[in-house]
Amino acid sequence: MSAPANETLLAVRDLKAWFDSSAGPIRAVDGISFDVRRGECFALLGESGCGKSMTALAIMQLLPPQARSNVAGQVLLGSQDLLDLPEVRMRDVRGGRIGMIFQEPMTSLNPVMSIGAQIGESMKKHKDSRGAKARSEILQLLNDVGISDPERRVNEYPHQLSGGMMQRVLIAMTLAGEPELLIADEPTTALDVTIQAQILDLLQRLQSDRQMALMLITHDLGVVAEMADHVAVMYAGHIVEQMPRAIFFEDPRHPYTRKLFASVPSQTKRRGRLAVIEGAVPSLAQVFTACRFTDRCDYAWQVCRETAPRWIEVAAGHGVRCHLQDPQVKRPAESPERVQRAEKFSEPLENDQVLVKVKDLKVYFPVRKGLFQRTVGYVHAVDGLSLELRRGRTLALVGESGCGKTTAGKAILQLLKPSGGSVRYREAELTRFGHRALRPYRRDLQFIFQDPYAAMNPRMLVRDIIEEGMAAQAVGGDRQARGMRIEELLMQVGLAPGSQRRYPHEFSGGQRQRICIARALAVQPKVIVCDEPTSALDVSVQAQILNLLKGLQDELGLSYLFITHNISVVEYLAHAVAVMYLGRIVEQGTVDEVLGSPRHPYTQALLSAVPCLERDRRREIIRLRGDLPSPVNPPDGCYFHPRCPRVMPRCRTSYPGPTPLSKTARVHCHLYAPFPASG
Repeated sequence: MSAPANETLLAVRDLKAWFDSSAGPIRAVDGISFDVRRGECFALLGESGCGKSMTALAIMQLLPPQARSNVAGQVLLGSQDLLDLPEVRMRDVRGGRIGMIFQEPMTSLNPVMSIGAQIGESMKKHKDSRGAKARSEILQLLNDVGISDPERRVNEYPHQLSGGMMQRVLIAMTLAGEPELLIADEPTTALDVTIQAQILDLLQRLQSDRQMALMLITHDLGVVAEMADHVAVMYAGHIVEQMPRAIFFEDPRHPYTRKLFASVPSQTKRRGRLAVIEGAVPSLAQVFTACRFTDRCDYAWQVCRETAPRWIEVAAGHGVRCHLQDPQVKRPAESPERVQRAEKFSEPLENDQVLVKVKDLKVYFPVRKGLFQRTVGYVHAVDGLSLELRRGRTLALVGESGCGKTTAGKAILQLLKPSGGSVRYREAELTRFGHRALRPYRRDLQFIFQDPYAAMNPRMLVRDIIEEGMAAQAVGGDRQARGMRIEELLMQVGLAPGSQRRYPHEFSGGQRQRICIARALAVQPKVIVCDEPTSALDVSVQAQILNLLKGLQDELGLSYLFITHNISVVEYLAHAVAVMYLGRIVEQGTVDEVLGSPRHPYTQALLSAVPCLERDRRREIIRLRGDLPSPVNPPDGCYFHPRCPRVMPRCRTSYPGPTPLSKTARVHCHLYAPFPASG
């Protein structure tokens, strides 16, 4: 007889995991307690560095050596305390009763073993399944996780698979041991929304079919809205609030939880500043005697700075660690709330001038094979892209990974040489210029890269990083004048002037991105291409960067080409949207036109897959068939037709031209052709 669905499967009690360091113990996990019930999804939510992943590693006893001797508390799987088990017995638990999906699938898979061999290894260990029986079970697992043609894929290697397929293989490996509990650490962070929707749907289906418990570690509120039954919010090593999902979205009590919601960008907030959580997570090398959120809290008063709050049950199943909710703590007569400035951004004029006009842009990369490296084909990375970027406005370029967004951005700025087409900046045709002739235009056209750390020389001081472009373009006067300008730039992006004497590794991810923005601003540009500048940031840090970009646009009249797959960011920041698929734009228009009333089947599928906090705004997810086709050999006719749910015979033979939908919107789709589609 199966166990009841509400039975507690995993009980964590006062779990601590400290690291030894020269500054003293680092309290990464500092006394947390929670339950995960059979058949439910328990979400552990919080910013980077708050201890979420360390909690999972402590449960699995996978912590590094400097922390293993400093683990205390209880981790009860049923009646067995996992912290009491020796390593040899934990190996049977890992991959057996508990499975774990790590954040980065490429580093979790063995690159020299086939997919089938890696799944078979887990099966042999935990089920002693071998030979033809094991192969049959492996093929069934691959089929269960939605991998097409498992007979062929079972012999392939990780590098032959897409990111979404690698994540599915990891799930198959984890399921091979038939776990009772699956721990998923940010399983969709690096995935596009369409692939993310598939993975989340898969996890929900497997959880339901197997009555498996799921512990989901994430910082994405949309994923929590789609998946969680219970939510725990973690901050600075301990849990500050815990409740059922419905209460989490309707009545959160802790100021930190409320600020997370207020930081999420959306179309309704586009005219104003997003709420931000000022400051940073406190150092975990200290002994905490007061509330850990005090320095960043809008409601903190004297008692918060002197006494650590106790855990308060405010309702059934809803607990919070906050003096505001404690009936035994006397609140001050006057509200201590700090109110952030309610700044409004201005909207640019509709008819501002076109700064950049791109027409039929192509970027092809040769595919070479053989001893003599003969060209045997081309990667059609960008295959006829046309768009306009207006002064003081933001055009968002959205689409799945591999569709050519970043390549297009680099080609527009001539960081990659186009294979064809036109890129006009004001009256200048940039594609005709060589490196020397382009130098005067580099000042006006800047690029902010996705990975700020990789975009900076780690051996250079921040001052030198920012000054490098100024010196090359002879901007800012002499060295002393440039130094003053650098101080102004750092303050403009929210960093202290003293930051210029530090190295990139001394900053957080959000601070590094601010340095990259300061470097771009140093030469006084007119156009900035932003390539996923917030994709790796927590929602609170993302809000700071979006406020900064929007404020700079308001102040300086900057134009942005914003490359992203985050639709909520597009809703907040962009004025116009272009949707890209396999090197071509399939639909473009204003934000209201494209996001409010999408016409192309690909745009509709893309938007339907976006997790949404508001239940009344959720769309039924449109499932796309297969994966993005190879840009080496794009399909005949419409590039989207092999995956399109509304495909017609005509779509397989001819690529649709542009169909105007309004003065600002157009779509490339035979469904909207100006004459009746035959067949």
